[in-house]
Amino acid sequence: MTDTQHTSGTDGGDAVVSAFNAVGADHIFCSSGSEWAPVWESLARHHRDGIPCPDYLDLTHETVAVGMATGYGLLARRPQGVLLHAAPGLLQGSMAVHGALLAGVPMVVASSESTTYGDGPGPDPGGQWYRNLSIVGGPHGVARPFTKWSNEAASVHTLPAMITRAAELSWRAPAGPAYLNIPLEILLEEWDGRESGPVVAPGSTHSSPEEVDLVARLMRGAVNPVIVTETAGRETGGFEALVAFAEAWSIPVVEPDSAVCANFPRTHPLHAGSDIGPWMDEADLILLVNCRAPFYPPSRRPAEAKVVVIDEVPQRPHVVHQVLFADRYLEGDVANTLRQLTKRAKELDETVVSARRAAQEERHAAEQAAVAAAEARATDAEGIDPVLVAASLRRLLDGRNGIVVDETITHSRVVKRHLQTSEPDSYFYVQGGLGQGIAVALGVKLAAPERPVALTIGDGAFTYNPVIPSYDASKAYELPLLIVVFNNRVYQSMNLNHRRFYPDGAAAETGEWLGTDLHRLPRLAAFAEPFGLHTETVDTPDALAPALERALKAVTEGTTAVVDVLVTR
Repeated sequence: MTDTQHTSGTDGGDAVVSAFNAVGADHIFCSSGSEWAPVWESLARHHRDGIPCPDYLDLTHETVAVGMATGYGLLARRPQGVLLHAAPGLLQGSMAVHGALLAGVPMVVASSESTTYGDGPGPDPGGQWYRNLSIVGGPHGVARPFTKWSNEAASVHTLPAMITRAAELSWRAPAGPAYLNIPLEILLEEWDGRESGPVVAPGSTHSSPEEVDLVARLMRGAVNPVIVTETAGRETGGFEALVAFAEAWSIPVVEPDSAVCANFPRTHPLHAGSDIGPWMDEADLILLVNCRAPFYPPSRRPAEAKVVVIDEVPQRPHVVHQVLFADRYLEGDVANTLRQLTKRAKELDETVVSARRAAQEERHAAEQAAVAAAEARATDAEGIDPVLVAASLRRLLDGRNGIVVDETITHSRVVKRHLQTSEPDSYFYVQGGLGQGIAVALGVKLAAPERPVALTIGDGAFTYNPVIPSYDASKAYELPLLIVVFNNRVYQSMNLNHRRFYPDGAAAETGEWLGTDLHRLPRLAAFAEPFGLHTETVDTPDALAPALERALKAVTEGTTAVVDVLVTR
């Protein structure tokens, strides 16, 4: 044992709280389990004695705990703590943990298992682990496939350093959740007070000037280049760096349907929509900026274009099959790489650049005209078209610095196209599976309490969410959301695939569309009423804007508002 300077401690619960304090976690998101009594006791002592510690959120569902940590991490961009209950709680929250992995959000997730089952010295952990909760090999084995790193704490004396290591690993590229199994016996074991050091932000890695020069030469020689990005805006400063880069070189920017955050202003003349298709045959240079899956199917290779991949970790370890067709990689901090390339926007052929800019301005004008025409048709349509909902939400949030979290499926293209987001951290798409949207939006609101946060969600996705625990969290922690439900009374995605695969099948003949009907659900807004939340159900176009305005007023005054909009498709 190494002698170290330390303060007197009590047990493993204090070691956990001390470690999350050192890590710099603002919050511990917990879905309660009987193993966490040592942590609760430590927090109670901290609160009683006025000792700083992370804020603790007591949440009543695992998806809510992990989803809120995800939403918070999307803006904070540093690790938070998540405590779940044993292996069943870990499994319950596993979809949300996997979503955090896909979203690139750092966090330390922990749950606990007994190692002695009552046969060891010290306090009796309880027979539930022996009878019902035990997982062969420990829950860290269960967590391995959907986390970045998974391990078990073997001693109370190494526990703080293990949490520090988990936080550091989760924060470094590619960022994502790390998991630590902390056996209950270790939580109850006497701790000598040795603390781990604070976690420092990851150091940055940069592409060399020589590598950047080679790409800049390629760009100078390109006549029809295009930038494609999915998550440039997820990086600190990435949104602003991409705008400066695109403007300096006059290169159009495509945000494909797979884009999961705000990366580039959709109102900008260089925004080239969401369809990479026209560029596959026309572009002579494709710049993939934080783009994990640009081509579908994966074998769909660009006809003539050279492909440059700009990404800190181009090959995502958690993606099963990934094809980029890269001719050159620029690896390292994405914002830094873009800034380096921006500085090299010199000695450009003005004739070529002017022609490229003019062509893009024409495309952009045509797209904006198409958006306006679609909104005009939606305004004149019978019933409420989804386009009208998205456009009305855009007008409602205009000038308010709002954030939209999106968990729609068949309406996601409509939401992106007609929201026209133009600021960093103004749009996020929920990753990894339906049923997390409310929790992610709550976490975003926790990170940005001064900004209005709206969740757009389909009726099918809404029913997957743990609605009651989410409303409880909203109420308990004063996190008001504007929830807008695109309610077409059907699992439209399932229905569309059935029709696509069997256009002349028995279901088309008889009208028996199984697995899709949601007409039997009660009014979705009604679930909010027991919590005293503001509710609206809207079924006519004229009623939509006033209902949204009333709802936002309620949110501004501190109450979550649910607007259930009965759309026509």
